Amino acid sequence: MKLLAKFNLILLVVFGIGGLIISELARSYLLDNAKADVQAQAQLMLASAKSVRDYVSDHVSPILVQTPLYQTRFLPESIPFFAANATFNYLRKNYPDYTYKETTLNPTNLDDRATDWEADLIHELRDTGEKERSGVRPTSSGSSLYIAHPIWAQQECLSCHGSPSSAPKTIIAQYGSANGFGWKPGGIVGAQIVSVPMSVPVDQAKRAWLRLLLFLISMMILAILALDAAVYWFVIRPLKLVSDTADRVSRGEKDVTPVRVHSKDEIATVASSFNRMQVSLAKALKMVEDD
Repeated sequence: MKLLAKFNLILLVVFGIGGLIISELARSYLLDNAKADVQAQAQLMLASAKSVRDYVSDHVSPILVQTPLYQTRFLPESIPFFAANATFNYLRKNYPDYTYKETTLNPTNLDDRATDWEADLIHELRDTGEKERSGVRPTSSGSSLYIAHPIWAQQECLSCHGSPSSAPKTIIAQYGSANGFGWKPGGIVGAQIVSVPMSVPVDQAKRAWLRLLLFLISMMILAILALDAAVYWFVIRPLKLVSDTADRVSRGEKDVTPVRVHSKDEIATVASSFNRMQVSLAKALKMVEDD
């Protein structure tokens, strides 16, 4: 195997191992960054929902409960849960894969009843006492990151969810007395769950990773070509001159031009040593011929 081939093989091994390490580190970083972006979006949605709930609780509900209509008909707009869910239903018109839900195990409105996986999540929040739980679950549109916060039954909730006898008549007339009652103060009755799709940021991370991989491969090829040219010009070419000159001298040719190398490196030292040997050999042959 020639010197240049050996040199290229070493470069391929070194660059290959280095490229794999850099590629894997970059892939891990980009995916973690994509997940962090999704989590930030989910946290922003939760904060927005809380703001809607607080606003309705502090400013809207006190006004609605004083209206004559409230005494004769149930007004869901006075419930913070309803306001948060309704607001994000408008958001879903433009972002159908983004979901926000305030779901309970025993709701008054059966549309708010927890699904199987949501019920499992609520039970886990009850059992662990965690204030937040997050994870990734598969959906019909791909992986989705969810963040869940527990919903505790506050004292003001018991006026509607304590017992059917103490609940407003308008709620009983609207939903009946079979569901949504028996809540205990301080107990976890449901969860705020926001889900954000991971497909878009993950796809962006993968595209960035592929661009980086293409860049690394291109740079590796350019580096090998540049190093090959340098090795040939500064190492192989001078050594070939020395080799050709030595071959001519070994065949007995006379007046062989000394090797000229315009540098001050190790190759130049070898060439100078060879030139001195050539001169010494010529003198020795001349002395033999004179004798």
